[in-house]
Amino acid sequence: MTVNPLLPLRNKINQLDSKILEILAERREVSTQIIEAKIEANIPVRDLERERSLIKSLIEQGKSYHLDDIFIKRLYQIIFEDSVLLQQKILQEKLNLGTITTAKVAFLGPIGSYSYSAARRYASAHLEKMIESSCKTFKDVFEQIEKEVVDYGILPIENSSSGSINEVYDLLQKTNLHIIGELSLPIDHCVLAIADAKLDQIDTIYSHPQPFQQCSNFLERYPHWKIVYCDSTSSAIETVAKLNKPNIAAMGNKDGGELYGLQVLDHDFANQKQNITRFIVLSRKPIDVSYQIPAKTTILMKTGQQAGALVDALSVLRNHNIVMTKLESRPIHGTPWEEMFYIDLQGNIHSDEMQTALRELASITLYSKVLGCYPSDSITAVM
Repeated sequence: MTVNPLLPLRNKINQLDSKILEILAERREVSTQIIEAKIEANIPVRDLERERSLIKSLIEQGKSYHLDDIFIKRLYQIIFEDSVLLQQKILQEKLNLGTITTAKVAFLGPIGSYSYSAARRYASAHLEKMIESSCKTFKDVFEQIEKEVVDYGILPIENSSSGSINEVYDLLQKTNLHIIGELSLPIDHCVLAIADAKLDQIDTIYSHPQPFQQCSNFLERYPHWKIVYCDSTSSAIETVAKLNKPNIAAMGNKDGGELYGLQVLDHDFANQKQNITRFIVLSRKPIDVSYQIPAKTTILMKTGQQAGALVDALSVLRNHNIVMTKLESRPIHGTPWEEMFYIDLQGNIHSDEMQTALRELASITLYSKVLGCYPSDSITAVM
């Protein structure tokens, strides 16, 4: 019997990987001690100058081990992001003493949808246990939170390829719920089919309208495909699995396909290579956000119809040095030719600058409302 010469080397790699995990866990534990000291001293979570200095030092150390500069930088960007998000979580839990550890979370589609993946990611960072509640429509998610059937709802708000999710923005106009969080999820759409299927056999594809929109260039390669719209990617996957035919496929995520025994025929074909969906977290109650962490505030407002009304409102933000990260307009149902504006702002709602700006906006707009203040999920990379 021939012994595989790679076996001892692979065993050594396995041992080294175990040590790396052990060291990362030890580093994480020190991060929890650091945030306790920062809370006591009222020091911000981020210290970009220290991070830059540390990266520079590590790159210098790496040269003696023949490690690539870019590799070290990318590796520590991930480590820093994990550390910052961990410290933010601990700080927020201390500030919001009523934070629950077991919660029921609503999301679009059955298990296996992208919204389900986002819900699991949020729960892994903020909850000890998540009770799943799948919904058929975005409206159902809102209603389950409002009727106290669930504690939180996870909803996609925008995609880097297809843009804003208009239905969610429209529902935000009519709710008293609060945005308490956000998260961004990389999206890799796959063509999923039964085990014996081949890509050249496919003539019908099922999915939610959003993936079709985000992958329109790919679909142009297969003009003979019949497109069937579903209420979620996971329901499309479930349908294809039940029909069990080699000529049909679903467009959805790999994890969802694996749940139903489907194979990946093709993937990574979105119009934009970096295909990312931003999700928001909704709750019946707002949260407090510590001044020690980066925050976002989302507002809703309606301006008058006079010339320059929107410019005047945005000038208020500029005058108070408040950075606007998104401006979205949506028609007001029942009021033709009038629009509501959604604005994402960098900053804590309780800061003096934000409070002053909101008072000024209230005085020059027909309607204004704060939809939520929440920790920013965007961790600025060290340059």
